[in-house]
Amino acid sequence: MIKFGLVGEKLSHSRSPQIHREIMAEYGINGTYDLLEFSKETFSQDFNNLKNAGYKGVNITIPYKETVIPLMDEISEEAKYIGAVNTVLFENGMTKGFNTDYHGFLSLLDFNNITIKGRSAVILGSGGVAKSVSKALLDLGIYDLTIVSRGKHNFHGNYTISYEYFKEAGIKSDLIINCTPVGMYPNLNESPLPKENIKTDIVIDMIYNPPETLLLKYAQELEIKGINGSLMLKEQAIKAHEIWNKLYK
Repeated sequence: MIKFGLVGEKLSHSRSPQIHREIMAEYGINGTYDLLEFSKETFSQDFNNLKNAGYKGVNITIPYKETVIPLMDEISEEAKYIGAVNTVLFENGMTKGFNTDYHGFLSLLDFNNITIKGRSAVILGSGGVAKSVSKALLDLGIYDLTIVSRGKHNFHGNYTISYEYFKEAGIKSDLIINCTPVGMYPNLNESPLPKENIKTDIVIDMIYNPPETLLLKYAQELEIKGINGSLMLKEQAIKAHEIWNKLYK
């Protein structure tokens, strides 16, 4: 039986085991998918022990998508550009890093018939998912991209602004994309933006648990199209199995 898993700090909310079991059943893969909670203090040691524990591959989630990069022997060009790894393959004694969030987000846009070229977008957050989304939007020809963050960051020429500035400026956009964990279970009564600052045509929340966050409830009340992260989660998981099990090759 092949061993896979999800590495993170707090994983009780995760739907990944269910999704990966469904994918493995669909493609006849005899495997397990475990939740692997690692503390920040012992992360490097715990991660390096995975090879000896017989794992073929793991996904990486908050807060380790950037922390894990120095532990890679090889990293894909995509993940290198994005600066985040969410999928790891252990193969022939090597540890190889990839980013499937990028592909998952492209699939989400395609499924919902959302065109990007010539449009404007606001990304909330500046972590690993935000970087993947930024890369996808830039590749698709986004005209104007604003990144809102609590800290100061620069992603390939796109500088962040503060939430305070964003609210004061009353910025409008074609899309608002939440790439922060604000509103994720169990913090159901939190939103990264107040209702009055949601000035857009489409709200995409990368959170999938709960399926409808407070941010998406605000969007519904404002009669704005709202999309959660469930499809992206499934599509990035399928891409991970392409890497681990050479599907579609």
